[in-house]
Amino acid sequence: MNKKIVYPFLLLIFTIHTLYSQRKLGGNEKRDNISIGMDGRIDTLSNTGSTKVILSGKTKYTDYKIFSHKRDTSYIDTTLTIKKEYIFNYLRKDNFELLPFHNQGQTFNNLGYNFSNINHFPDIGFRAKQVSYLEIEDIKYYEVPTPTTEITYKTGMQQGQVVDAIFTLNFSERFNVSMSYKGLRSLGAYRRALVSNGNFRGAFHYRTKENQYEIRGHIASQDFFHQENGGLTANALQNFINEDPNFEQRQRLDVNLNDAESQFDGSRVYINHSYKLLSSKDSLKNREFGNLKIGHVLTSENKSYRFNQATNTTAIFGNANATSATNNEALSKITDNEFNLEFNSKYVLGQFKAKLHLTQYAYGYDTILNAANSVSNFKFDGSALSFGADWNAKVKNFGLFAEGRITPGSSRISGNFLRGVANFKKDSLFSITGSLLLSSKSPNFNTILHQSKYDNYNWENNFSNVNTRDLGFAIDSKWLNASLNFTNIDNFTYFDENSKAQQFDSQITYLKVKVNREFKYWKLALDNTVMYQNVSSGSSVFRVPEFVTRNTFYYTDYWFKGKPMLVNIGATFKYFTKYNMNAYNPLLAEFTLQNDEEIGFPTVDVFFNAQVRRTRIYFKIDNVTSGFSSKNYFSAPNYPYRDMTIRFGLVWNWFI
Repeated sequence: MNKKIVYPFLLLIFTIHTLYSQRKLGGNEKRDNISIGMDGRIDTLSNTGSTKVILSGKTKYTDYKIFSHKRDTSYIDTTLTIKKEYIFNYLRKDNFELLPFHNQGQTFNNLGYNFSNINHFPDIGFRAKQVSYLEIEDIKYYEVPTPTTEITYKTGMQQGQVVDAIFTLNFSERFNVSMSYKGLRSLGAYRRALVSNGNFRGAFHYRTKENQYEIRGHIASQDFFHQENGGLTANALQNFINEDPNFEQRQRLDVNLNDAESQFDGSRVYINHSYKLLSSKDSLKNREFGNLKIGHVLTSENKSYRFNQATNTTAIFGNANATSATNNEALSKITDNEFNLEFNSKYVLGQFKAKLHLTQYAYGYDTILNAANSVSNFKFDGSALSFGADWNAKVKNFGLFAEGRITPGSSRISGNFLRGVANFKKDSLFSITGSLLLSSKSPNFNTILHQSKYDNYNWENNFSNVNTRDLGFAIDSKWLNASLNFTNIDNFTYFDENSKAQQFDSQITYLKVKVNREFKYWKLALDNTVMYQNVSSGSSVFRVPEFVTRNTFYYTDYWFKGKPMLVNIGATFKYFTKYNMNAYNPLLAEFTLQNDEEIGFPTVDVFFNAQVRRTRIYFKIDNVTSGFSSKNYFSAPNYPYRDMTIRFGLVWNWFI
């Protein structure tokens, strides 16, 4: 599926760029090899020589805008920084609090937890397959004066690679469309570790001339195919730990599962539009200072998961009593219609929005999958009515945001949600943020109902809502970045040592403190991030390492005459203290408790990164010390972390 979509998509990008590059431009409009310079201006190299020509007053980097789901604005950035090194991975995010499995595109184990992004409704579950799933908040919208493309490429483990291509253009000043596809295929170093993932996104936004009507939306189609090997066998594990020279080629090590596969798919349609009923303008300054809007938001999302295995592995999963059912897929469907009334005033309330939600949901299977099944209902569905409101205001240097939602009744998705954020920003010197989250919602659907041909993996639970309270503080400045979160959780839902879904009957009390500080001298820098965590109550089911640290020492400079290349050369040291890390269960696509093994180890990665105009080039050696260090590095019990691996990648921007 990946090749069928990626190749036509890349061909479309090149075709459109070619068509646009052939258009006739006159006089000063002619542009060749546009790039965004380190000073933030668009620059070119003329055809008559190597003289740098600045298109002053024509096109600036601030004209190439990116809008988040919350309508925050950023700009297409082609610079090279240490932060770019941290996000040059499959997720395209800083994964400081995550520990990847050996093959990119596989899952991640958690080194820390974040509760600030809790959704209003429960999810299908199978969370290990959704680490790279793009939610509504992950989709970006654009506004660009010229067609723009970004290509990200990175070599895979053994055979394969990942390509993330983004193309966007404005048909007019007020109408933009974008298409994106991220495709990955990587064989992996161990047996049965093939990963083949795809994320397609198509987005648009449009507004009328006076901004009376606005609409934006996207479609997303995502698929994640993984071979599941169940980790190393007991004998293979000893061969790995003892560094048996006969097994330096990791494909020679035996694994627990030889014919198991998992498939997670998701599709989503999202449309958000509003119409301005009333507006009020300042006649002297000719600008709007208040309006009243009505709006509608449609979200329709389907997710499915299935675990396929031709033979039974009773030694790992227990007895099996499969029925003749041909479809073992768990399917979730949620359709949410939001109707809202929004009032905006720069001088009174800021932005206030009242919301009404009509939601339909369904989860389950087509039939009973296990002949010895005690499950009586193999699916459930229903509808719910929710009420909510948002408030967003800014007074001088203070910013305030609050949102709330309540879903009354006795449906599977009943609950409530309240989040508040207060921010004080002093120019570009520092900002201080405080946040409060109160959430009560049903656990994920797969903890309530799950079926399998294996007897031990069938249940139908009547769990209570999970209640989460999170208090957070953060400071960002040019001297220090720090955050503190204090979290309480009631009815915490987890998978125990026997892979059964359970609810904790006491309270989880979790403290997380994270500090970042960078020191610079001459062309050298040392970037440090340290995280401290403490679980004072509930540590028997909620497990995290006490300390996680990342320290990067690097050199930055321009090379060659005329400074055409900027380089970052350095090494990153990462370490987390030993703890009973959660085990991975491939049938559930979830992490479970285990009490047999403590895991914690250091890694050192070496990198050489360079920027040449609009292209950032990345060379990296992962886990460079693995050749002479003890083989104690694991992403989960029985799943070794990656050995020393050399990889190459680049990010390339085109501006026509």
